[in-house]
Amino acid sequence: MALRYRVALVGYGLAGKVFHAPLIAATPGLALHCVVSRDPAKVHADWPDVRVYPDLGAMLADPAVDLVVIATPDALHATQAEAAIAAGKAVVIDKPFALRLADAERLCALAAARGTLLSVFHNRRWDGDFLTLRALIAQGALGKITLYESHFDRFRPVVEDRWREQAGAGIWPNLGPHLVDQALVLFGMPYAVSADLTVLRPGGVAPDHAHVQLLYPDLRVILHASMAMPLSTLRFAVHGLGGSFRSEGLDVQEGQSRAGMTPLDAGWGVAEHPASLYRAQPDATVRVEPVPLMRGAYPDYYAGICAALAGDGPNPVTAQSALDTMRVMDAAERSAAEGRVIPCPADSDI
Repeated sequence: MALRYRVALVGYGLAGKVFHAPLIAATPGLALHCVVSRDPAKVHADWPDVRVYPDLGAMLADPAVDLVVIATPDALHATQAEAAIAAGKAVVIDKPFALRLADAERLCALAAARGTLLSVFHNRRWDGDFLTLRALIAQGALGKITLYESHFDRFRPVVEDRWREQAGAGIWPNLGPHLVDQALVLFGMPYAVSADLTVLRPGGVAPDHAHVQLLYPDLRVILHASMAMPLSTLRFAVHGLGGSFRSEGLDVQEGQSRAGMTPLDAGWGVAEHPASLYRAQPDATVRVEPVPLMRGAYPDYYAGICAALAGDGPNPVTAQSALDTMRVMDAAERSAAEGRVIPCPADSDI
């Protein structure tokens, strides 16, 4: 594919270095044109030919930039995205969309008014285990789903001095968007949310434990994230009247990128261990089968962005679908603060 779109990456921390830059560079039709960073040496160690701008304003003045990718700390997402949209650039925002629902709503309205592409990087729609689970549900392999349990747990008993663990941040805005977005893709909006967001580790100031229930008429969804789980291998446990699905460990793509692999390498996204499918038998016994996981496919996100920019395909994660995730995130925060079940709006664009 001929080069079509030049991309500016704003921020070169974990999200920019491990996720966005390698995926952008591996996508036909996209080019990593520049990076906004206060540490040019760090960028040039990986991308020696990429221009580095010292601040957002200098980058937005570059007429060659077609797409701006926001990969900065969460508190900066809304203001930086608003500036990029106002400058006429297409925008991708790393999760979370914004820290406040009102900010996400404002960005959606601004992008719609200007006819600008706005997308949120909900990359874990393309985790290999989630792709496998989604396919099994679509095939009816589990029958009617009655309980969906999704975990993103870690064991980090010591509170670290970093922005994600400071007041106003915490585990819910960090990992909650992954858990919520996946659940909404499968089941749509719940009618209500019940949540417990709390601090369990000594010295913590931001919630490091999240236990959230999404309520549906005939389904319960449990979303769990914790920094205090020595036994933290469970990823999915999904139960239906026809069987159950269980997977352990995280998708391999993040680890592969950290280790220096790229999406162009042959083993990218290939999991080493299968999941398990527990098939219910007519006599109410259960037969256990290994289920090879589908190949993880983060590159599909940016391929979709490129196609959407060209008018050749839909936005892979629309701003409206990301807004639904924000609505559930907000409902969970209010539920935890007020100690009650919070109703959710019925409309959805998932």
